[in-house]
Amino acid sequence: MKKQLYFLSFILLASVSCKKTKERQTEKVIPKYEPTWESLEKYDEAAEWFKDAKFGIYAHWGVMSVPAFANDWYARNMHIEGSNEYNHHIETYGEHSEFGYHDFVPMFKAEKFNADEWAELFEKSGAKFAGLVAQHHDGWSNWGSEINPWNAVDMGPKRDVYGELATAIHKRNMKLVASFHMARNHQVFKEETKKWLNDTSYFPYNPKMATSSNDPKLAQMYGNIPKEKFSENWIGQLKEVIDNYSPDLIYFDSQTQKIPEPYRKEFAAYYFNDAAVKNKQVVFTHKEGEFPKSVSLEDFEKGRMNRITKEFWLTDETVSVGSWSYTENLGLKTPAEIIHVLVDVVSKNGALMLNVSPKANGIIPENQKAILLEIGEWLNVNGEAIYGTRPWSVFGEGPTKQEKSGMFLDKITYTPQDIRYTKKGDVIYATVLGWPGNDVEMTLNSFTEEVFDEAVPNVKNLSILGYDGNIEFSQTEEDLKFITPSKVIDKKAFVVKIETH
Repeated sequence: MKKQLYFLSFILLASVSCKKTKERQTEKVIPKYEPTWESLEKYDEAAEWFKDAKFGIYAHWGVMSVPAFANDWYARNMHIEGSNEYNHHIETYGEHSEFGYHDFVPMFKAEKFNADEWAELFEKSGAKFAGLVAQHHDGWSNWGSEINPWNAVDMGPKRDVYGELATAIHKRNMKLVASFHMARNHQVFKEETKKWLNDTSYFPYNPKMATSSNDPKLAQMYGNIPKEKFSENWIGQLKEVIDNYSPDLIYFDSQTQKIPEPYRKEFAAYYFNDAAVKNKQVVFTHKEGEFPKSVSLEDFEKGRMNRITKEFWLTDETVSVGSWSYTENLGLKTPAEIIHVLVDVVSKNGALMLNVSPKANGIIPENQKAILLEIGEWLNVNGEAIYGTRPWSVFGEGPTKQEKSGMFLDKITYTPQDIRYTKKGDVIYATVLGWPGNDVEMTLNSFTEEVFDEAVPNVKNLSILGYDGNIEFSQTEEDLKFITPSKVIDKKAFVVKIETH
């Protein structure tokens, strides 16, 4: 009898315990951030890791990589009668009614894509954050979306290419990037024929082409769906990526203002609350005021600020010339050009995210790899002046001027007389953007009381990163001079490390 009573008591206690466990499991986590700008602005929009990281890499890759013609806007321009892309498409693939953009999907096989090789390359290049375009303007998702049928798991590669890369990046303790360009995909004007080519819609509505299709599946790829449904898909796909891959940086391309404000607020609250639960810091960007600066960082595509700013910001630039995605005979920048942009951006309180352009098969071309690895070699020597630094009292000096801030700036060519500054504790770094010559006297004109706003501190040591020899230097109240070594240190740029007490 006692055994029976004991057994019944055990069952009762177990039942109560199980009930309490279930109650705890079903308890909702109270959101820390509400979908209001007042609540969201309490979040630190510039994570500490971002302030220190400075340099990242991502890739424009997907169905857009298949045509390999003109640029990453091929998918749009192929539908514009009379354009080079329109004519090329007909000559190469046939009439649009026979071969639409969606017919490129089976050709995106990614058969040689190796996520670990990509992540290793990015790491060797000196990147502290890295990732991939999750969805471009063309409506293609590089992950296994349950919302968008046009995705890499169900079609094309039939692999979760974003997920594979996310795993490889996290394995190397790098921060993960997901970029979203999909807001532009929505067709705004549709049958208002005079506005077919309005730039806010990526695919132009054309009654003779698939962009006007009422087939539900095709209509979703081409953005030919009601605004409410498009907005629901937008927020839903963002939540998928946040839930499944936990990106640390979400980048938004322009035209995000096409998404109604309540959805944008909902996204920010969801992202911040997810980060709070995971005890991590996240960052997301905007381009043209689609989000307040109090909750997100401003991005300058192919541009930057011309002064030091209080707010942190991001520049996205590409290794290539003329296209963000791979094309045949793709022009490329030099490592020196990219390093100069990085140094200039960091000196003004920004970070640089550099794009690479893989082929449709998943191979990053050797000439692009070589550029990345050369940047990595430079950072391996000089990264002390980049990572973990903050702007100094002035960002730099020299003859080359950047007249305005903003996006899509004209190319700026720097000289060995152009110098950019950063600081870390009592150390000031002066990066010289070129090699001025052997045994040349260089003058740093910013070492004055006016710049320091106090007595100029004594320089107790001056050295050049990557050079073991002694450097002759002299200091007055008006400047700081030093003599370059009798051998070339680096023609791209070199760093003078100035230690003060």
